[in-house]
Amino acid sequence: MENNNLKPVIRFPEFTENWQETKFKNHFEFKNTNSLSRDKLNYESGSVKNIHYGDIHTKFNTHFDIEKEELPFINEDVDISRIDDENYVLEGDLVMADASEDYADIGKSIEVTNTNNEKILAGLHTFLARKTDETLASGFFGHLLTNYNVRLQLMRIAQGTKVLGLSKGRVEKITLAIPEPTEQKKIADFLTSIENRISSLKEKKDTLLDFKKGVLQKIFNQEIRFKDDNGNDFPDWEEKELGEVLEYEQPTKYIVESIEYDNSFKTPVLTAGKSFLLGYTDETKNIFTDVPVIIFDDFTMASQFVTFPFKVKSSAMKILKNDITKADIVFIYAAMEMIYYPKGDEHKRFWISEYSKIKIPLPSLSEQTKIAKYLNALNTKIEGVQQKIDTSVDFKKGLLQKMFV
Repeated sequence: MENNNLKPVIRFPEFTENWQETKFKNHFEFKNTNSLSRDKLNYESGSVKNIHYGDIHTKFNTHFDIEKEELPFINEDVDISRIDDENYVLEGDLVMADASEDYADIGKSIEVTNTNNEKILAGLHTFLARKTDETLASGFFGHLLTNYNVRLQLMRIAQGTKVLGLSKGRVEKITLAIPEPTEQKKIADFLTSIENRISSLKEKKDTLLDFKKGVLQKIFNQEIRFKDDNGNDFPDWEEKELGEVLEYEQPTKYIVESIEYDNSFKTPVLTAGKSFLLGYTDETKNIFTDVPVIIFDDFTMASQFVTFPFKVKSSAMKILKNDITKADIVFIYAAMEMIYYPKGDEHKRFWISEYSKIKIPLPSLSEQTKIAKYLNALNTKIEGVQQKIDTSVDFKKGLLQKMFV
């Protein structure tokens, strides 16, 4: 009897045959990798580049094109003369991260589609898998290994407590379902076209962010000045302490930890460290504010404004309240980003008194408003591109579930 479980939900109409169940080891063999730590790598110069597992987790696209990715060199003083030629990365290879602190990234892989004839090694906590089956379509396995059914197998075979790890022997035995090569290629090409669109959108967003950064620098260096509605110059900027233009409040108590959150409730609840929005509650007491504010916690400034009434969960949060007769909060936030954004030691605490003494250059309120409107227009463009990225990513995730068995 034909097993229809080996047919994907979404399929190109010209294909009707069942997919074939197989094992990873039937199509790939492992090559040796190195164990060089970050301090043995650099981004300046060298003759051999290195793929570090951390970059697979955080940076690289599923299909790795060296001309589109930033890859570090191995330091020239590191002896790699004993590494055989067969262990250098080739196009068509898979490089898998064999270690992770969480299940979401364990076994995350890239398929190498372009080396540009450069010398590349797979490094610390990676497996290098090379095709032994030349019938496999280029790009197919890169997508296949992101499918949830495959990811679930990798999560199940991972071992460890604080750090999860994979063994080559276990990876070799994971079960896969694959179609014949012509269907593989069509799936790979289709999904890669979506992946390319996502990459193009990310590049567009990066370009806009770089443009915004350059504009902000010129605005705060006063290389760019705005005119009033009559075409006249605004007054000279002044320097003021942040405490002169913003009011400060700090919660003194935690909301009861057992509080229940449900999107059907009406009152939003904010908490530090979770994008400042945890959920909703039916509690209506202790509403904090209903004016535009900047929120940050003890360690970092917030990445968003809040303009609605809310409850506060944690006294670790700080509230900077705007007085619209003194300042435009969008301008003030931009000034804080440019001049005093906390960086470095995550464990340093930043107190209200520290922020209140920050000195910022301050134009007239009318010029602040013009600058804020311009920045809001830029932010709207950036957010629009991000929405397209999110939509495309979600679309691809859905296809990955339905186009594979």
